[in-house]
Amino acid sequence: MKFSLIICTYMRPKPLLQLLQSVQEQSLYPDEILIIDGSVNTKTEQILSDNSFRNLNYFLVEKEDRGLTRQRNFGISKVGLDIEVVCFLDDDTVLEKDYFEELFKTYKIYPDALGAGGYIWNETKWEHVGINYQPKINEFYFDGWKRKDGSRFVLRKKINMDSDRPPGFSPLFSHGRSVGFLPPSNKVYQVEQLMGGVSSFRKSVFEKFSFSTYFEGYGLYEDADFCLRVARTGKLYLNTNAKLSHYHEATGRPNHYKYGKMVVRNGWYVWRVKNPKPKMNDRLKWNAITILLTVIRFSNVITAKDGKTAFSEAIGRTIGWWSLIFNRPKQQ
Repeated sequence: MKFSLIICTYMRPKPLLQLLQSVQEQSLYPDEILIIDGSVNTKTEQILSDNSFRNLNYFLVEKEDRGLTRQRNFGISKVGLDIEVVCFLDDDTVLEKDYFEELFKTYKIYPDALGAGGYIWNETKWEHVGINYQPKINEFYFDGWKRKDGSRFVLRKKINMDSDRPPGFSPLFSHGRSVGFLPPSNKVYQVEQLMGGVSSFRKSVFEKFSFSTYFEGYGLYEDADFCLRVARTGKLYLNTNAKLSHYHEATGRPNHYKYGKMVVRNGWYVWRVKNPKPKMNDRLKWNAITILLTVIRFSNVITAKDGKTAFSEAIGRTIGWWSLIFNRPKQQ
């Protein structure tokens, strides 16, 4: 299967170079690599001029095409006619040498797959405990594996507001567990959401779907919106054998107030994509969990090392929640 790799980047020349060096070592190499650069300087262009990579095409976009979703759509418009699968990677990831080889096994095993995602394996410590294990309240258990659960999920379990769906599937009240809660089991799991920066889709998907321009700039949750719409028409899978590392480069991220506001407003948008007409119980749960997470973030002002960051994000979440009363996001 001929495939294209699209990497959208913004002011991250060094992380991008590290990623491309890991692509260069792949056992299965992309038929084309499209770098879609939204930077406002020439450092990324210069580092690519100084380092040559096979099949690479570089595009510096104008202001109207800047931002994650716009850059992805721009990249899709430049994909070659004979390409069958389009892959996306965040510019602060680094691949294991067989990433693409393992990823494309998904399409062979599941010919009905519209999309397949890779597995970030450097962020969480998992332990294999077998099928009869009874997890503690501060543990998350799935498919024979356990990991430490976050404080927000522990609290949600105590008040019976944890997700009622497997990882990678969104409950009707949203606030589910991402594919990051799938264990390193070397299995392929069906999901309805993939992480956008670790994903691939058949090129035919883009004949009907594009990334929503509602998600401007940093584009938080734009991948959930896209995948939920695609999953209505076919199946998506995550392959835990297709491994890579994610390093969360700080450069290019929004300030914490804007991030907090996006968490709530974009989260509401994605919730309504999944559940356009939620019942009262789903409405109550979505709002209750949103408020709970905001309260937890306020408490981090005291408990976290960087209290100022926690306070800024908590204020953003609060303003974002109140704004839904007067100015709800409009579905596109």
